[in-house]
Amino acid sequence: MRVTALMECKLSFCVKMSSLRQSEIKRKTNETDISVFINLDGNGISEIDTGIPFLDHMLHQISSHGLFDLKIKAIGDTHIDDHHTNEDVGIALGKAFSKALGERKGISRFGHFFAPLDEALVQVTLDCSGRPHLSYDLQLNAPRIGNYDTELVKEFFIAFVNNSGITLHINQIRGSNSHHIVEACFKAFSRAMRMATEIDPRRSDSIPSSKGMLEKQ
Repeated sequence: MRVTALMECKLSFCVKMSSLRQSEIKRKTNETDISVFINLDGNGISEIDTGIPFLDHMLHQISSHGLFDLKIKAIGDTHIDDHHTNEDVGIALGKAFSKALGERKGISRFGHFFAPLDEALVQVTLDCSGRPHLSYDLQLNAPRIGNYDTELVKEFFIAFVNNSGITLHINQIRGSNSHHIVEACFKAFSRAMRMATEIDPRRSDSIPSSKGMLEKQ
């Protein structure tokens, strides 16, 4: 009876957490106007329009494989180039994740995943630690994928980690096709984020840290 009551209590807590684990961020500068909505406990439903087709494709991967409901609308100075919009979407999405996680109570905290795509294999390991850090090791042979500058992949993740407060390690195990490598990276990232942000029922309402806090520093 006591075990059943405890399980019901934990289930009730998880349902309560799920109903709160969403956020909306609006960010407007002289260069971009961006709105982001995220539900961490979604079904992978997305509505994304950044004005950068390849970035849209990668953001759909985050939603689909992370099972995050994601709505992003960005208007930027893409007539100049894609840099400002790409970076600012990373900033806004990072802020949205951090806000949705709140104090990060009950989360698994750590995530890792290997994603293959044909000849490419990419490993992503991350920690929702509150401490932003990026180690990035993708060797991209092509300067562009379609019209997308491949240098912007790193810029996106720099912006994301600095505003989400996660430690992120991206390692290319193998690969030669730049499109395959980048897409494998985003798929691995989405699954690692899903693992890290999911509720651990054994943690109840505790913060997964010996120091008692994981808020973005």
